[in-house]
Amino acid sequence: MPSPLQPGQLLHRRYRVRQIVARGGMGSIYLAEDIRLEGRQCALKEVLQDADLPAGTQREAREQFYREASVLARLDHPNLPKVSDFFTAENRDFLAMDFVAGDDLKALMDRARREGRFLPVRDVLNWAVQLADALEYLHGQAPPVIHRDIKPSNLKLTPAGLVKLVDFGLVKQMAPDEMTVTVIQGRGTALYTPLEQYGGDSGHTDPRSDLYAFGATFYHLLTNHPPVEAKQRFLRPDSLLPLRELNPEITPELQHAILWAMSLHPDDRPVKTSDLRLALESERGASRLTIDISAVSFLRRWLPSQVDRALAVVAGGLTLLAIVATLG
Repeated sequence: MPSPLQPGQLLHRRYRVRQIVARGGMGSIYLAEDIRLEGRQCALKEVLQDADLPAGTQREAREQFYREASVLARLDHPNLPKVSDFFTAENRDFLAMDFVAGDDLKALMDRARREGRFLPVRDVLNWAVQLADALEYLHGQAPPVIHRDIKPSNLKLTPAGLVKLVDFGLVKQMAPDEMTVTVIQGRGTALYTPLEQYGGDSGHTDPRSDLYAFGATFYHLLTNHPPVEAKQRFLRPDSLLPLRELNPEITPELQHAILWAMSLHPDDRPVKTSDLRLALESERGASRLTIDISAVSFLRRWLPSQVDRALAVVAGGLTLLAIVATLG
């Protein structure tokens, strides 16, 4: 594997490397400064080609990278980092995209677990609705774009409260014949990977594969417990504990939505991403209604006594004024 880029290194006569953010088998991610736009920081995702491949195969892989990077560059959604450039430097391919500040959701979950608490269900539900909206956008492209590596560490929470789905290193674009063509190769993360994705590039994945990873991700965020891998669930169907056994604050409706997305067979998952989003939005609305009703109940308990006291004071004051006026 090639050595990582060094701080201060200039790429493409435009991007000055500041530091390495993450490393993986397919390459690294760097924080860089765009020297053409003073003050702008960006993330550079490095995509390494297999040096052992024949020269012709490497050339075809690079051409595929450019085709597929152009797909990512056309995406525009508030919950997705914007891909602004793609290029080759030092025989490595790079994507330049928005640098997303903030913690990832795995870090927030780990912190909550160490403190002996769960992430607030209302917050997690809000993040879930945001991600569902982003997936609906991706899956609505022609042809659909599939992320294939949704997990807590690939979801970052910005200071403004937006969730951003980062690391497009494993995106796939569905070809017209409904088989998938890899966009920047990768195979996902086992805890959140559906059965059909275990076949790698020979496996058949579609938007419902993202929905499984979505469900597994929010199972983890809501319960502080990693989901059982799909292979183990296939062998032991009762190995996945219901969410409410781990976190009683989860409503039956929310549990149903998450487990629906995590169905082992794709045909048992939501048919469309919008179906899952609507179920989550309905649950979020019900949660807000419950809060409002609780507030009203409190006011009903508190207000009558306060109103009675106020009326008594007013009545007493009017009586006193009437007596004073009569005496006068």
